[in-house]
Amino acid sequence: MIIILLLLLLIAALFLYGFRSGKWSVWNKIIRTVITISAAAYFTFWFVEKSLSQFLENSLAVQVINYLPQPIDFYIIRIQDGGDGTKYSSKHVGQIRPDYFRIEYLNMQKSSEFWVVGYIGKDKLVYFSQVAVPNKNEDKIIEVRNYINHSLKLSAIATEKVAELKYDNIKLSIWVTLDLLLIFLNAVLLFRGSKKIKD
Repeated sequence: MIIILLLLLLIAALFLYGFRSGKWSVWNKIIRTVITISAAAYFTFWFVEKSLSQFLENSLAVQVINYLPQPIDFYIIRIQDGGDGTKYSSKHVGQIRPDYFRIEYLNMQKSSEFWVVGYIGKDKLVYFSQVAVPNKNEDKIIEVRNYINHSLKLSAIATEKVAELKYDNIKLSIWVTLDLLLIFLNAVLLFRGSKKIKD
């Protein structure tokens, strides 16, 4: 994983800061500069890609409207049938207040069905529905008007997939936070070293 690799390189760059004197000082600074700038450039690209990736060409727009009297936390699970069996792709739509909506974009090229899952609080499932997509050129509007569970068996699978998504997001946020912190520390040390040379 690139994020973990960058973390190791940024730690190495901090370690190299302690050996910045001597005949290898110039190469030391060049290596630390390349690592820091490369990591910063990668995360800049990563954040931009994450913010724009939902607007995929030929993607299906799914509008989820909450008509229930309290905020519901929604997830969408796309079902993909492949040669290796059924695959699941989970996305967090977000918490939707009463009489509000959110729009999510799905790549349905190899899928013909998705699930909509709603929670109150952290883990109280109050809504589950299967949505078939016979026409992938027609956007979907999901109006949530009742607390309903269309399938206990499938909603149990959905709960597992949502739990996996939450766990993966927690791990990713920890790695990203550590990377950004190390980028900042390396940048500060590089700037401090340049300032001392000028003085």
